[in-house]
Amino acid sequence: MPADSRSVPASPPGMALPMAFAAAGATAGVLAGKAIAEWRHARRVEARYPPKGRFMTLDGVRVHYFDTGGNGSSVVLLHGNGTSVDDMEASGLLSRLSRNHRVVAFDRPGFGYSSRPRTRLWTPAAQARLLAAALRRLDVRQPVIVGHSWATLVAIALALENEGSIAGLVLLSGYYFPTSRSDAVMNAPAALPLLGDIMNYTIMPSLMRLSLRRMLKKQFRPRAVASAFMRRFPIELILRPWQIRAQAEESAMMVPAAAALRRRYGTLRLPTIIIAGAGDRVVSAKRQSARLAGKLRNGDLHILPGLGHMLHYAAGEEIERAIDTLSRIDGGQNGVADGAMLSAP
Repeated sequence: MPADSRSVPASPPGMALPMAFAAAGATAGVLAGKAIAEWRHARRVEARYPPKGRFMTLDGVRVHYFDTGGNGSSVVLLHGNGTSVDDMEASGLLSRLSRNHRVVAFDRPGFGYSSRPRTRLWTPAAQARLLAAALRRLDVRQPVIVGHSWATLVAIALALENEGSIAGLVLLSGYYFPTSRSDAVMNAPAALPLLGDIMNYTIMPSLMRLSLRRMLKKQFRPRAVASAFMRRFPIELILRPWQIRAQAEESAMMVPAAAALRRRYGTLRLPTIIIAGAGDRVVSAKRQSARLAGKLRNGDLHILPGLGHMLHYAAGEEIERAIDTLSRIDGGQNGVADGAMLSAP
């Protein structure tokens, strides 16, 4: 008899299936324990960083927002993918603008403290409809809409359906034309039902903690990560499982969302100021912002040297100047009816 035929003893008959079930049960137990731990950690984080703004409920969505009030012209701030209204506060943009304007800033669905029901696909158009309803409820008239990164698509979608009721757009570090994006492919599994939930409650928070430093460096390059961001932005909130899901969904949706809107850019007549960082490593200023400026009827392009994707931490004065310009245009030069309200969806 060959020697190797005696080297591995055979498993007892009928043992393979019970052993497989035991292994599967042990794995499920580990995953369940990790999921419970991440849920508890997320709730502790929320207790440490409670919401600072107000809430309203619209069409089954609980919307968290800031409203500075005042009698000045209105400005609406929309944050990018993965952050929240706290980003606009940490950058100093909210307080800077509130000196001369009424500023309304929203947590978009799934971010910060706004909910993201799974009964609909949260495209830019769907988010725009929700925000239009919120602005009507708040009686916000003729606002300048400021969108950063992914939210530039939401700002454009909002303007396309409510052009007569908006003073203008300020688009920061936006993505407007479909390109190949490795981040969209990498985030797609976490956006899927069931599989995504398992990932987002188990391995994704840990993976994001490990990659957070590298991710932030890329967002702020060529400058260092802003000290104001590190001091004032509640980073742990973006690692909650439900916010990771929202971020993954928007990453996976980015390319088709831009593709769906690109054919309508030429119909937009609103005055639009496009601001981008020449050193942006996340979205190419030349391939995106400069190209959009060439498509718009009334676009004004500003590419800022030495700045990256998170330019609002360093270019507050430039952004404020753009908003003031659009507010003055609306004050008597663009022919928009005074006091017009955003239309119903």
